[in-house]
Amino acid sequence: MSTLVTAAQVAVGINVLLLLGLCWIWGRNYLQLGSKHTLGMLVFALLLLAENAFSLYYYLVDPTLSAWFSTSVPDPAWHAMLLFHVLETLALSFLAWVTFD
Repeated sequence: MSTLVTAAQVAVGINVLLLLGLCWIWGRNYLQLGSKHTLGMLVFALLLLAENAFSLYYYLVDPTLSAWFSTSVPDPAWHAMLLFHVLETLALSFLAWVTFD
């Protein structure tokens, strides 16, 4: 089970890094262009960044939940959470590739 926990932590960490880069690009573009589309992408990235930052906090820092996640969450739940984190990483990677290109 610790492999699943580590994989989820890595996926969420990558998501945070990708979202920070996307926020930087879209924030800069919004300041230059002022378009609603760019603002929408920035707000989307900020909200998703908050969600991933909370997940990373709970996985790594919170003393109660990090211990619970590591020991008491059943494998099927970890498989589902890991699948969602990895799918999000793939989606954000593609979005970052399109944005940075």
